[in-house]
Amino acid sequence: MNIESVIRIGFGILFCGTLIAGYLLFKNYDKLLGPDPSVAGDNEGARSLNKVQVIVIWLHLVAITGGFALLLH
Repeated sequence: MNIESVIRIGFGILFCGTLIAGYLLFKNYDKLLGPDPSVAGDNEGARSLNKVQVIVIWLHLVAITGGFALLLH
């Protein structure tokens, strides 16, 4: 087993984990990223920024892990 196979398997596992995390994120979207009554300064603008940041980071993780797992030849 060469190092490329080990890297491919490792990133394949990370890719699957990232997809599962994304599924759970979108399934519990309102619970995780919805309004929090215990935070005094919580408004729609702050929540929107947090949602965008979470989604962009998740998309980057999918691209990076998918690239290493599927496109490494």
